[in-house]
Amino acid sequence: MATNKPTGDNSRKGAVRERSQVHNPKTDQWVKRDTESGRFVDVKTSNNKPFKGVRKEK
Repeated sequence: MATNKPTGDNSRKGAVRERSQVHNPKTDQWVKRDTESGRFVDVKTSNNKPFKGVRKEK
C-alpha cells in the first residue's frame, strides 16, 4: 500500500495499487479507475495534470 509519509514534501513512497487512470479528451480531465471492477472512482478537476502515483492506461 502506498504511504504519504513524510508529510509536507509532496511525495509518495510506492505506487497506488489496483488503480489506473485515463485521460478523457472530451472533458480534458483525468479519471481514476478501479482495475478489479472497472468502475470509475474519481475525477481530477483541480488542474490538467494526472494523478500522482497512479499508472496510466494505454
